[in-house]
Amino acid sequence: MSPTTLPAPPEHGHVTFLGAGPGDPGLLTLRAVEALANADVLVAEHEVLDVVRTHARQGVAEVHTDADTSVPGTGTPQLTVVDGASTTAGVPAVRDAAHLVMEAARGGRRVVRAVSGDPGLDAYAAEEMLACASAGVPFEVVPGVAAAVGVPAYAGVPLRDAQGADVRFVDARTASDRCWTEVGASDGTVVVSTTLDSVAAAAGELVSAGRKPDTPLTVTVAGTTTRQRTWTATLGTIAQTLKQAKVLPSPDGGRPVIAVVGERSAPARRDQLSWFESKPLFGWKVLVPRTKEQAASLSDQLRSYGAVPHEVPTIAVEPPRTPQQMERAVKGLVTGRYEWIAFTSVNAVKAVREKFEEYGLDARAFAGIKVAAVGEQTANALIAFGVKPDLVPSGEQSAAGLLEDWPPYDPVFDPIDRVFLPRADIATETLVAGLIDLGWEVDDVTAYRTVRASPPPAETREAIKGGGFDAVLFTSSSTVRNLVGIAGKPHNVTVIACIGPATAKTAEEHGLRVDVMAPEPSVHKLAEALADFGMRRRMAALEAGDPVTRPSERRPGARRRRSTT
Repeated sequence: MSPTTLPAPPEHGHVTFLGAGPGDPGLLTLRAVEALANADVLVAEHEVLDVVRTHARQGVAEVHTDADTSVPGTGTPQLTVVDGASTTAGVPAVRDAAHLVMEAARGGRRVVRAVSGDPGLDAYAAEEMLACASAGVPFEVVPGVAAAVGVPAYAGVPLRDAQGADVRFVDARTASDRCWTEVGASDGTVVVSTTLDSVAAAAGELVSAGRKPDTPLTVTVAGTTTRQRTWTATLGTIAQTLKQAKVLPSPDGGRPVIAVVGERSAPARRDQLSWFESKPLFGWKVLVPRTKEQAASLSDQLRSYGAVPHEVPTIAVEPPRTPQQMERAVKGLVTGRYEWIAFTSVNAVKAVREKFEEYGLDARAFAGIKVAAVGEQTANALIAFGVKPDLVPSGEQSAAGLLEDWPPYDPVFDPIDRVFLPRADIATETLVAGLIDLGWEVDDVTAYRTVRASPPPAETREAIKGGGFDAVLFTSSSTVRNLVGIAGKPHNVTVIACIGPATAKTAEEHGLRVDVMAPEPSVHKLAEALADFGMRRRMAALEAGDPVTRPSERRPGARRRRSTT
């Protein structure tokens, strides 16, 4: 069929009304992720886009709210069109959401209209669905976790138990007098969606309608995110509780909250069931001085402890100044010059892989060659390349640990006595000397150069020096030197965690007090050690009857004890 006879795209595309959940991106459903991956256009408010955009394909057009634009009196969401593929600067058009969805769907485009929580509970989603139906635009609905259900679960507040109490959901913004009277007369659980500065008013409505002032109440703000915070009180004391906690009055009083009223939110029960906010590093902002690629698994581990990792690269990797040595070594690898190849870093794997791709080679070129990896992360990088390493240290993940397991050269069993060692330009000689002692010849080749990275943004530098980070993880002596060089010395309230004695010594030489040391030189053991430190700190505060705070919330200049794990 010739291009001129191709059928024209349908006038109307397809719209997916998608529930983005209450804030935690991990609560998106599998169907939601699938729809986002196929979307041509995303339509959502700013905070919802932050949750869903990571699952969208590159170049997707975005439609989001303009935070600086107010259109009073419309009664519907006002959204701003932002085309991710366009470079044209101009004033974006502001329209109501229903018209934007319809416009986005024209020309056969697949549109995802993402809303917070669940579309079935969104105040305007039904109107937008009706507009699609009237215009003949096909649509589907992907349910999401409603904030009124998900937030109490993350706060450790069950809504029902074996007795099966009645559960009522109330939106305080639209609740009528009749609604308050009905829930006030009930003895079941009431879940109230409101704002921080309106909680006391909602509590007063329930008391006026018949609820006892001593009825337990929990209030959660920023639910399901690492900014979550929950207060426990009663209907009669919630105003005083928020005032004593210095939460109100506040310019942030308009933030949405979920309040749960009833015996199910009793303090003793929440103390046992508060699984999310009791994570060892909950809400801690942790500086990880590595690139996103290097820090991926470490950052995931920190998130599992409730932390908010912030990656700051301290080194940049560049090709060697003279590539001929690397080129000869790769050709020798293919022609059978080597018995072994030893990788001492993920960057070394990347350098060899890029050189392979340059020559049109793939993992099959390693056939007949033994492969060693210095540790788990390097081994994983090789596996992703299609190469399963023959040797990984059984003990310490370092050059010394690799030498402990490396076999001596045996002329009977080893046809070739040569090892290819692609490394950084500043690598130590430990591995080379050890292999020579074992009888091997070593081609020590500079596969890449490491240079100090550019300074991070001013905001990050200020946070480092001003105590905005709760902890920093140092994984080598060079990360200490480079971070201090490009961003300045971390504030004395920041918890300093080091991977081993040598790194700790370098930190101390730079005037830093080391709080945490890994029991063995592994980035994952380092994260575990920091989590143990955070848990002990939390338990000490609870036992002393003090509020649990993050290190960055401590009084500047407060003395800190040194401890290692």
